[in-house]
Amino acid sequence: MIFEEYMLPCLSKTMFGFECLGCGLQRSFIFLINGEFWNAFKMYPAIFTLLIFGLFIIVSWKIRIKNAHKIISKLAYINLSIILINYFIKLTF
Repeated sequence: MIFEEYMLPCLSKTMFGFECLGCGLQRSFIFLINGEFWNAFKMYPAIFTLLIFGLFIIVSWKIRIKNAHKIISKLAYINLSIILINYFIKLTF
């Protein structure tokens, strides 16, 4: 991958030896850009829900959506849940 040389190293993994909650996000995004959707999901399962979350926030800034704050809150909880579950699975296996 051409972008690998520009990726930031994980500070947590470098200094303390264990992965952080965001480990894999950069590489997953690169897989997504290259059209490797399954690899993107395997690298960081929350990548697709994070994209939906980000797009919804951008759209809600431009277009008035009824109960947007409730939808954003629910999407944030979903993303946080996926990220935490993925992190604990990485720690245990």
